[in-house]
Amino acid sequence: MDRRTFLASAAVTVAATAFAPSDPDAIARRVARTGGVRVGAGEVAAIRTMTTALGDTASELGGAHARHLVVRYLVDDVGRWLDGTYTEAVGRELVTATAELVHLAGWMARDAGENGVAQRYYLHSHRLANEAGAPEVAATSLRGLADQALDLGYTGMALRFADAADHTGRHLGEPKARAYYAMTHARAAAADSDFATARTRLSVAEGAMNRAASSPGISWAGHYSPGRWAHEAALVHARMGDMLAAEEHIDHALSLGLDRRRTRAMVLADLGNIRFRREDVDGAVDAWTEFVGLAEGVHSTRIDRSAADIAVRLGSVAGKPADHVRELLAQRSPI
Repeated sequence: MDRRTFLASAAVTVAATAFAPSDPDAIARRVARTGGVRVGAGEVAAIRTMTTALGDTASELGGAHARHLVVRYLVDDVGRWLDGTYTEAVGRELVTATAELVHLAGWMARDAGENGVAQRYYLHSHRLANEAGAPEVAATSLRGLADQALDLGYTGMALRFADAADHTGRHLGEPKARAYYAMTHARAAAADSDFATARTRLSVAEGAMNRAASSPGISWAGHYSPGRWAHEAALVHARMGDMLAAEEHIDHALSLGLDRRRTRAMVLADLGNIRFRREDVDGAVDAWTEFVGLAEGVHSTRIDRSAADIAVRLGSVAGKPADHVRELLAQRSPI
């Protein structure tokens, strides 16, 4: 997806949906239709169970792993249920659960390197969330678009999406969700060199995480953990030039425990980069050595990009440990 296409599509997304109000009559129109299979709470529960199972797999092994299963489930099962017959209460939960699954499909497409497809899934998830009156899912979809724009280097667009996500989720009762959106806003602001806003939103995110329950919630944002918060805080500090604070936060993230292999690999890659910038070359190589071991078998463009960045940085590093990492990176097969 080239820069012009992404920016044009993203601009349309912002204008058409980022600040669009919910449609209070959308569910009623669905309920008024006749025909199709009868759908109840069991089908809604099935969608949420599948979203959790497939999301756990993607978090462990990368979004490119088994992405076709999400697509087939959406087409073969969920689509048939959406066209079925149900009450208004069931319809609202059904559309919300579908929006969550569509968001997962977007996340997996993005992690597989298909950014245009990912953006369309995020957009569709946002539309469904607005239809169901589900602000947390809507905010999470906007957050996905912001994170994608950050990855692609479109900082201005990332800031608009992040601000929209933060605004959409500002009244949610789930502290982890508030932290999730505020931290994304902080990352986007730091990338745009607006360090004052970055610090403000970083403080808001930290306060929200301090109020959050230790156990994960049931939603996507409700799974935002203290370890992931500390990792993203490290990235904000690094962007603002405070490498010491960045390393302290990333060490804290690792000490808290990161239970997904893909996530831990990404954190170790970033730790190595931060140590390298602090001229701790041996420490960087140690982190990258652990990264390579965890990244084996993970199908993710973000992991592939980290591996490529590490290979470039190792070009000026001598010694057997660095040679070992270079050899392992050379053997890695990108997706």
